[in-house]
Amino acid sequence: MIILLLGLLGIVFGSFVNASVWRLHEQAALEGKTGGSVSQKRRALSITRGRSMCETCGHELAVKDLVPLLSWLSLNGRCRYCRVSISVQNPIAELLMAVLFMISYAAWPLTFHGVGLFQFVFWLVFVMSFVGLALYDLQWFLLPDRVVLPVTLLAALQTVVVTLWRGSVAQLWQPVLAAVLIFGLFWLLFQASKGAWIGGGDVKLAAALGLLAATPLRAFLVIFLASLFGTLVSLPLLTRTGKRGLKTHIPFGPYLLLATFVVVLYGSSITNWYQNLLVG
Repeated sequence: MIILLLGLLGIVFGSFVNASVWRLHEQAALEGKTGGSVSQKRRALSITRGRSMCETCGHELAVKDLVPLLSWLSLNGRCRYCRVSISVQNPIAELLMAVLFMISYAAWPLTFHGVGLFQFVFWLVFVMSFVGLALYDLQWFLLPDRVVLPVTLLAALQTVVVTLWRGSVAQLWQPVLAAVLIFGLFWLLFQASKGAWIGGGDVKLAAALGLLAATPLRAFLVIFLASLFGTLVSLPLLTRTGKRGLKTHIPFGPYLLLATFVVVLYGSSITNWYQNLLVG
């Protein structure tokens, strides 16, 4: 029953995150501009105060247009007012969030009481942020500071609270070292390549992902899995496009976020399996 409820919540939050991604991008496009019309548009695009609208015609949407997934299906994927096709990203984001919420519950490696429940609630917020960052990066090749910085602060807050809750302050060095390792490696790659190998947003996000990985070993696992996922996607592209594929920009953020999702839920099982394999 709980897993189904989380699936429904995932659909709702997926719709919210998808709309927020578009609003953040449109707000960024207005930066540096002034004028009455700009101020009015900023208010309309506010995530907390703005009303839901069609991304194409700007028409304010009614309640019947806002039912996650069902509205898109009933309208055959078109805006009720301008009849322009609504991006298939909308239902995909909603379904993806539902699946990730349910997987998180089914695979949660901790308990659902005390500090474990606290971390699970935080984790659902991180999953929402991950989906938003991935959607943004896939569309505009950017990880916005307005999302990355709060995620980093939230990861730091969780790390401190969990450490104090468990009374294991001496173990605080592990998540801190994990964050330093990923951040340091990405910063060196960014500096050495002048941004060609890895983006600045990935560097900023690295610290948060290291804190979530929680240990240096799992931090290296995040890097390994992200590289593996990126390679598996890039190879077919290179096969189809040849040398032109080498010039194709592929965002690394979604692979980092996917790798972190896997490591948080399955990291202990993976590392235990690997260590047993070496011993055996």
